[in-house]
Amino acid sequence: MSEKHHHEARDAAVLLNGGSRFKLAVFGANVSGGCSITAAEGTIAVNWPESRRIARLADQAGLDAMIPVARWKGFQGATNFNDRCFETFTWAAGVAAVTTRLQVFATVHVPTVHPVRAAKEIATIDHISGGRFGLNLVAGWNEAELQMFGLPQRPHDERYAFSNEWAAILKRIWDEDTFDFSGQFFSLPGIHSEPKPLQRPGPGIMSAGQSPAGTDFAARNADLQFIFLPDISKTQKTVAGLKANALEKYGRRIKVMSAAYVVCRPTEKEALDYHHYYVTEKGDREGAGNLIRNIAPNSQSADFSDKAFQEAIIAGYGAVPLVGTPDQIVEKIALLADAGLDGLTLSWVNYESGIQQYEAELLPRLRRKGLRE
Repeated sequence: MSEKHHHEARDAAVLLNGGSRFKLAVFGANVSGGCSITAAEGTIAVNWPESRRIARLADQAGLDAMIPVARWKGFQGATNFNDRCFETFTWAAGVAAVTTRLQVFATVHVPTVHPVRAAKEIATIDHISGGRFGLNLVAGWNEAELQMFGLPQRPHDERYAFSNEWAAILKRIWDEDTFDFSGQFFSLPGIHSEPKPLQRPGPGIMSAGQSPAGTDFAARNADLQFIFLPDISKTQKTVAGLKANALEKYGRRIKVMSAAYVVCRPTEKEALDYHHYYVTEKGDREGAGNLIRNIAPNSQSADFSDKAFQEAIIAGYGAVPLVGTPDQIVEKIALLADAGLDGLTLSWVNYESGIQQYEAELLPRLRRKGLRE
C-alpha cells in the first residue's frame, strides 16, 4: 500500500474504518480511580508500569482504542477521585510507542491549549503511532480547573463558539502550508506547522457534548460523537437523530459511541453482589457529590438530581451498566449495536483483570454474535 493511500484511508485509525462491526475502547485508564468512585481494591493507581501493562493487554485483546480523561485536580472525599492524572498528550505518545494496533486518543480541554501548539503535538504523536492518533475535544466544563489556568468560564454556548474557531484553525494547519487567521477569538499571522499528521485530512476527532450547542459542534467538527445513555430504551431514536442531524446540516457522516462499565462474573448474583460491594459499601459518596455539583451548573446533558444517576456516577461515571454473566453482558451489547450504536468505551474497577476477562470470556461470545472480528 502506498504512503499516499495509507494517509488518505486513515486505515490505522480503527474506530473510524472497517474491522469489527461494533467498536470497543478502554476509557479512563490514566486517572486515579479510573471511572469508579470507590475505595474498593484494585482501581487505577496511575503509574507508568500500570499504564503500559493496561495498554499492552488492550492491544493484545484486540480492543480498538484507549481514550483518557483530562483532569487537573480531584474531587476530594474519601478517595479524592481522579486527583492523580497523567497529562493526555504525553500519555498518548507513551502508549503509542508501546502498542502496535489500537487507536490512541488524547483528551483536551480546548481553552487550556493553543491550537498552534496542539497541532504540532498531534502531528508528533500521529507519527510516533504510525497514524493511530485520535483527538477527544472537550469545550471545558470544570470551572475549578479552568481557574488554575487563569481562564474565565465562558457562557455555555460561547464555549462551543470558541471551540468551533479552535477546531477550524487546527484543521487548516493540518491541510495548509502558511496562512493568516482572523476570527472572534483568535487573530494569528503566518500560521505554519510541519510535519503534517500522517492521517489525511487529519486524525479523527471525538466530542462528547449533547446539548444543542454541543451536538452542533460534534456534527460540524467530529467524526465520533460520544454520548451518555441514561435510558437505553431511547438509544435507537437518539443515535438516528444525531446521525441525521450531522448529515442534513453539514453533509457529514458521524459515528456515535457511548460508555459502559463492566462487572462480569460467572453468575448474576456474584456480579450484583460485587456491584453492591464497590458502590454501596465502598463508594465515595462525598466525592461523587462533589463531582455532580461541579458538573451540574456547567452542563446541559443530563439530569443530575436523579438518584439512579448518582449511583451510576459512583459505579462508572454515569455509564451504561454491563452487570451480569458473560452471556447477559454480550446480549446487552448486541441490543445496543442493533439500536444503531457504533461502539462503547469500557471501564472496570480493576482494568487489568477486566481486560483479561474480556479477552477470555466476552470476545469469543461477541465474535459468535458477529460483533467483533
